[in-house]
Amino acid sequence: MLMKKLTANSFASFRTKLAASLLLTSFLSACATAPGNYLDTSRLKDNDKAPTETYPVHLIDASLIMAQAKAAASKTQVLPPSALPDASQYVYHLAPQDILGITVWDHPELTTPQGSTLSSGGNTTQSVAGALQQPYTAALPGQADPYGQTIAADGTIFFPFVGRIKAAGKTTTELRDQLASGLVRYIRNPQVDVRVLSYRGQKVQVTGDVKQPGPLAVSDVPLTLVDALTRSGGTTDNADIQRVRLTRNKQLYVLDANRMLDRGDTSQDVMLQNGDVINVPDRSDSRIFVMGEVKTPMQMPLIKGELTIADALTQAGGILNTDANPRQIFVMRGMRENPTTPEVFRLDMTQPDSIMLSSQFQLQPMDVVYIGTAASTTFNRVLQQILPTVETAFYLKQLTR
Repeated sequence: MLMKKLTANSFASFRTKLAASLLLTSFLSACATAPGNYLDTSRLKDNDKAPTETYPVHLIDASLIMAQAKAAASKTQVLPPSALPDASQYVYHLAPQDILGITVWDHPELTTPQGSTLSSGGNTTQSVAGALQQPYTAALPGQADPYGQTIAADGTIFFPFVGRIKAAGKTTTELRDQLASGLVRYIRNPQVDVRVLSYRGQKVQVTGDVKQPGPLAVSDVPLTLVDALTRSGGTTDNADIQRVRLTRNKQLYVLDANRMLDRGDTSQDVMLQNGDVINVPDRSDSRIFVMGEVKTPMQMPLIKGELTIADALTQAGGILNTDANPRQIFVMRGMRENPTTPEVFRLDMTQPDSIMLSSQFQLQPMDVVYIGTAASTTFNRVLQQILPTVETAFYLKQLTR
C-alpha cells in the first residue's frame, strides 16, 4: 500500500516537472513561436562603433534671445536685380509672336483689317492661355491676317510701302514713328497708330501650390510677384508664401510674399520679367517636430513663418507631468544642412524667466523639439520590462518544488 502511494507521488512530481520543463522551453524559444513580426539578426553583421561626438549645448536665456533677434535683424536678403529702379519707368518692348494692330488714318487699305473693332489694349493683363483663345487666322509670320500683324521669329514685320522692318525690341511709339517716317514719301502727313492686340512674345511661368498654375503674359502693365500670384487664382491652403522661389537667369532667389501682404514690405514685391519662373512650394519644409515626453508627439507647420517653443508645446498637449524632465527641453537645429555639427539649445522650464522665454525663442524650419525623460521614469520603465521575467521565474520555481 505504501509502495503504491510513493509511486503515485513520484509520478505526480515527475508530471509537474515535465510540465514546468515544457513551459520553460516554450518561454526560452518564444522568439521563434510568439506571434507578430520580428527580425532575425543572426545574418546581420554590425561592427560599427558607437559615435563619440559631443555637441555643445546653449542654454536659452535672455542674452541668447537678444543675440538671435539682433542676428535676424542684421541678416540681409539677396533680391533679384531689376533693370528699372521704379515701376513707373516701365515700358513694354515688342517681342516675336506679339500680334499688332496698325492703323493709318484715312487709309483703310493700309489699316489692319477690322482693326477698329478690336481691343485697344484695355485687357492687358490677360494670360497667354487667354490670348491663345482669341480667334485669329494661322497666317505666316510677318504677314497680315484678319486680326493683326504678327511679329516674325526674326523680330520683323512687313508693311506696305515701308517693307520689312525690325519691330522686336522697340516700343509701340518707336515703331509708330518708324512707320510714319517710311510712309511720308507716299502719304502727306501720315497719322499712324500702333497697339498690341495680343501679348505672346514674353511670359512668366507660375508653378507650385497656386490654384491656376501656368504661363502669364508680360504686357504693358508691370507684372509684380503679388500680381502673378493673384492672376494665378491665388495660393492653395498648403502653400508656403514665406518661401516663394524665383528663378531668373539660372539664379534662385527666395522671396517672402507674406512680408508684403502682412507687413507692407514692398521689397518682396519684385517686378517680374520675361523668362522668370515662380514656384510656390508647399509647407513640407516649413515644419518642426515635437518628440519625447509630450502628450501628443507630432509635426506641425510654422504659422506665417513663425513658431515659438511655447506654441509647439501647447499644440502637442504639453509635457507629461509623470514622465518628463522639465529641465531638458532641447531644440536640435541645422541637422539637415550640417548633420555632423548641429546646434543644440536647452530650456529649463523650472525657472520663471525660462517659462517667459519659451514664448520668445523662435523655432526655424525642420527644428526638432525634444523633451527629456526623468531619471525616475527611466528606472520605472526598466522595472516594467524585467518584472514579467522575474514573476515567470518565481512561478516556475514554485511549480518545480
